[in-house]
Amino acid sequence: MARNQVVLLGESHDCADDHRWQLTMLTALHQFHPNLAIGFEMFPRRLQPVLDRWVAGQLSEAEFLQQAEWGKVWDFDPQLYLPLFHFARQYHLPMLALNVEHDLVDQVRNAGWDAVAENRREGVGRPATPLPAYLAELQVIFDVHPPRQDGRQDRATQFTHFVEAQTLWDRAMAEGIARFRQNHPNTLVVGILGAGHVRHGYGVPHQLRALGVNQIANLLTLPNDHACSEIPPGLADAVFLIPPQPKKGAAQPPRLGVSLAEAKGGVSIETVMPGSLALSSGLLNGDVIIQAAGNKVNTVEDVRSYVQRQPAGTWLPLLIQRGNSNLEIVVRFPLELKPAAIVTAPN
Repeated sequence: MARNQVVLLGESHDCADDHRWQLTMLTALHQFHPNLAIGFEMFPRRLQPVLDRWVAGQLSEAEFLQQAEWGKVWDFDPQLYLPLFHFARQYHLPMLALNVEHDLVDQVRNAGWDAVAENRREGVGRPATPLPAYLAELQVIFDVHPPRQDGRQDRATQFTHFVEAQTLWDRAMAEGIARFRQNHPNTLVVGILGAGHVRHGYGVPHQLRALGVNQIANLLTLPNDHACSEIPPGLADAVFLIPPQPKKGAAQPPRLGVSLAEAKGGVSIETVMPGSLALSSGLLNGDVIIQAAGNKVNTVEDVRSYVQRQPAGTWLPLLIQRGNSNLEIVVRFPLELKPAAIVTAPN
């Protein structure tokens, strides 16, 4: 495996076992190939200097998450990924920011590749034509989504733009890996990215081959109760078994149900979701969270951390600035935590 140019570790973003498996694979690959770099889907290209400062030991964990805008660019618990970040830092391994801004992907999805000016494509080249099997897979995913009723595009055009957005995503990550390999030909690059970009070699691997990178290993996980006879041929070069994941609808970590943004003096509530815990607690759009549990909060990640640490059935006091007044609002977490809107920051 370590003799390849690139090893892609496909993940389910919210699966802790997938991230433990990724760390195990990184450890093993590093033993066989110490000259290693790790590419991350989680970070857009503009954040590369932040990743460099983290690996160099110039940032604390909190500073890294803040400067990497974690609450904005990647809407998953950072605790899932921090062991990977610390591994890179411990062994002074380059971390590569592989992604582009969400806004660019959204623009292509809404209007198509050709409608986005070249100087706004973040340097990404036109993706290689997707394989027919990938198109069929994307069609299945697309058909699950209801059609947009804006009257400007028919369904076929919407699908074309959906494919262009997905292949832009694949291409951007492939270019980041290929560019690093070109400048560091003796380095093994390990990619940490969603499994959908890896399965069957359709996504990022296909774009890598178009860029001249051919020695690629695609690795995935499956639950250990998955029947081997049901694994489709060519799914990956190797499949690793992990414990079955909780069924959808199982209890999730606490969520307020708001979108957040950093603001002067604290963290601003941009949107309160209908039916959310935030709404029932009396939080309003435009409120600025100053303190949580009596402690000052400065970033979206600060708020997220306090919320997700709350056990079911407990209370979390928040000091809020509303207009010219400060007031305390107590969020009462229910005894049974149910799935709800996530705490996030707008893209």
